[in-house]
Amino acid sequence: MKAHGAEPRDLLAMAHDLRRRADPATAGLWPRASALLARQALEAVVEQFWERRAVDLGGYPMQAQLICLRTYLGDAELAARTSHAWSALSRACHHHSYELAPTATELEAWFSVVGELVARVGIYQELKP
Repeated sequence: MKAHGAEPRDLLAMAHDLRRRADPATAGLWPRASALLARQALEAVVEQFWERRAVDLGGYPMQAQLICLRTYLGDAELAARTSHAWSALSRACHHHSYELAPTATELEAWFSVVGELVARVGIYQELKP
């Protein structure tokens, strides 16, 4: 599922908002919904990054794009954390009866990485002539 046209900051803000408004009646649902929004934000910012770098990787799987991100971003550590966050968010989006939904603390840690990437790509855009 792609988030074409949606701004990564907006998607991430919606994920944070949903996590903050957690309701016991929706236990198990809100964590997965907020994880999906955060994953969409991550995918959207990666897509923006490739567009701004004029690198056509849009047709490749996200795992391949994240491997390439390590070279192009200029921050291998952030790229590695981004890859981990994407994997964790992807796992969290899928409901399995034998798995617990992610905790609010886990979600916030992943959201933080997405926020860092959004900020980094935003700075990169500002530096471009």
